[in-house]
Amino acid sequence: MTQALISVGSNKGDRVDYLNSAIGLLESQGILRNLKSSRFYQTQAVGITNQDDFLNCSIVGQTDLGSLELLCSLKEIEIYLGRIPRPMWHEREIDLDIILFGGEIINSSEICLPHPRMQDRNFVLFPSCEIAPNMIHPVFGKSILELATQCEDCSKFNIFNDVEINSVV
Repeated sequence: MTQALISVGSNKGDRVDYLNSAIGLLESQGILRNLKSSRFYQTQAVGITNQDDFLNCSIVGQTDLGSLELLCSLKEIEIYLGRIPRPMWHEREIDLDIILFGGEIINSSEICLPHPRMQDRNFVLFPSCEIAPNMIHPVFGKSILELATQCEDCSKFNIFNDVEINSVV
């Protein structure tokens, strides 16, 4: 079993339902076991900023899938939940990204691990600190907590209080 850290986001439609549905499917389909979820955070869009704010959270769990199999499962969940294909940085009904997969380092046309921009994004680091502060970035040799304290991202985010998280916390 490998520990996987996943970032979940949505800025289109019922954002809370999309996040809860994705987390529920990961758990009910046995893709992630011993799943733990952060609180939901409302965050500014990155890249193309003239769009609605995102809701983001991080989840961590154990999987017996390989990294490519996990990626395929995440993409299947996105499709099942109704994600519409759009260019990079545009709005998304649901977005599931592998941030860390054990200590794997992969840079291929199919997958890049660890996520190449995780250390630059508060919306990944702060929710991840809630549930996996001691996970180590295998390239930098730093914990998520260390990366969060060193992150220079100035985008605004806040804990989204108007939500009932239906996942394991």
